[in-house]
Amino acid sequence: MTSRHYDIIVRSGTIYDGGGEAPFVGDVAILGDRIESVSSRIGGSAKLEIDAGGMAVAPGFINMLSWANVSLLHDGRSQGDIRQGVTLEVLGEGNSMGPLNDAMKREMLERQTDIKYDVTWTTLAEYLNTLERRGVSCNVASFVGATTVRIHELGHENRRPTPAELSRMVALVQTAMADGAMGLSSALIYAPASYAETDELIALARPVGECDGLYISHIRNEGGQLFAALEEFFTILRRARVRGEIYHMKITGESNWDKLPEYVRRIEAARSDGLSVTANMYNYVAAGTGLGTIVNMPLWAYEGGHRAMMERLSDAATRARIRAEMKIRNSDHVVLVAFKNEALKPLHGRTLTEVAAMRGQAPEDAAIDLILEDDSRVGAVHFAMSEDNVRREIALPWVSFGSDGASMAPEGAFLASGCHPRAYGNFARLLGKYVREEKIITLQEAVRKLAALPAENLRIKDRGRLAEGMLGDVVVFDPLTIADKATVEQPHQYAVGVRDVLVNGVPVLRDGEHTGATPGRVVHGPGRSG
Repeated sequence: MTSRHYDIIVRSGTIYDGGGEAPFVGDVAILGDRIESVSSRIGGSAKLEIDAGGMAVAPGFINMLSWANVSLLHDGRSQGDIRQGVTLEVLGEGNSMGPLNDAMKREMLERQTDIKYDVTWTTLAEYLNTLERRGVSCNVASFVGATTVRIHELGHENRRPTPAELSRMVALVQTAMADGAMGLSSALIYAPASYAETDELIALARPVGECDGLYISHIRNEGGQLFAALEEFFTILRRARVRGEIYHMKITGESNWDKLPEYVRRIEAARSDGLSVTANMYNYVAAGTGLGTIVNMPLWAYEGGHRAMMERLSDAATRARIRAEMKIRNSDHVVLVAFKNEALKPLHGRTLTEVAAMRGQAPEDAAIDLILEDDSRVGAVHFAMSEDNVRREIALPWVSFGSDGASMAPEGAFLASGCHPRAYGNFARLLGKYVREEKIITLQEAVRKLAALPAENLRIKDRGRLAEGMLGDVVVFDPLTIADKATVEQPHQYAVGVRDVLVNGVPVLRDGEHTGATPGRVVHGPGRSG
């Protein structure tokens, strides 16, 4: 009998196939871009044999909430996430990189910070194809943003769309779904997304449900009005007949932390009643967003877009009204991490309390002045969640994981600003801190929640498992050493413990070093036509 010859065989690793089953020691053979065989022993030879003895072998991890849309334009290697085993970046939380009109393109160019890029695309599909054509090491997918289609037709106005405008918005969603979007996303805590009423979101979500896509949402409130926001989410799913997922499941504010059991009870009751509801999360007690959001600037201040907001903050009377409505809790828990103004960059890593004291101001005034001086949202990290709640959420079987960050490298333009440490450590932190050290879940369950679960939720049929016929996204890591290293104070640090990563059967990471290969592809959603 003729001996089989493969392109790659990963030998003698402990195989976690992604489905949650008990691991076993064996081999994975790859021919071309697909897995040819997974077995306790594979005969034959290969052009490349990878000795995985003593290592874990898993399907590539899926980042369910990635903000790598700009970082990948700048550096397609996706270093920060590839070095954690992430082989698919799912983009588009509320805002997606298309569809765009001319005004949106101008705004995208005007609002750029340390990373500069040309906007050469119009549709979401054209953006994703641009990434693939330029070369990326990871696979990429995206939701179409409800905020994006709203801005496309209404700009930043705070009003209901007319029937004609809503019809055009629905058509934009339909086109994006046919082009391969994973579904519709919303981020209802931010303006102008917050201006959308429930009926508008239901109308946009209906064509998503028709093709079995996913409605995924940063729900309208994660604190005092959590349950009302959750009920709105359920209403959208029921009336649009669509599956749903909650972005970065969390409860913010210490006075709300005890709501988690009821939050979980309501979700599981909805699941029992037949609603398809899942969630994702990042593995930190600190949130990361714009400073204006953290200090609770009123949503009306954002109406009309960034320039209109800056004019309001510059007007003494309007500023006073905004300041009176702001609510800052624990300004010493707010750490400033991203400025574009060179004069402000020395403040990276300082708390809002420290900066206010340096300037002889109240925290409210310091926050407003920083936003004005930087002419940006000002990136900040806010310690607002409970560690006990993070542990409980990790253990939920219907929760997957997303970094809510970019995929960067500790070099060049990326070093011009700080970032939330989740950008470099979210997935390694799960496997090191919460699996190995705290034993919140088993390693095979963690791999399921990193691979097969998100693939199933996205309706991706050929990724997320180590099995014959699946695409060759494979991670080899040391379960005894994998760990996150990034901190709020020093965020630009790679995680450790991932040794080898294959994307579509091509080695991207070998012996801990990036190969420079860019075999990443666009991954399409269930509505893809043609």
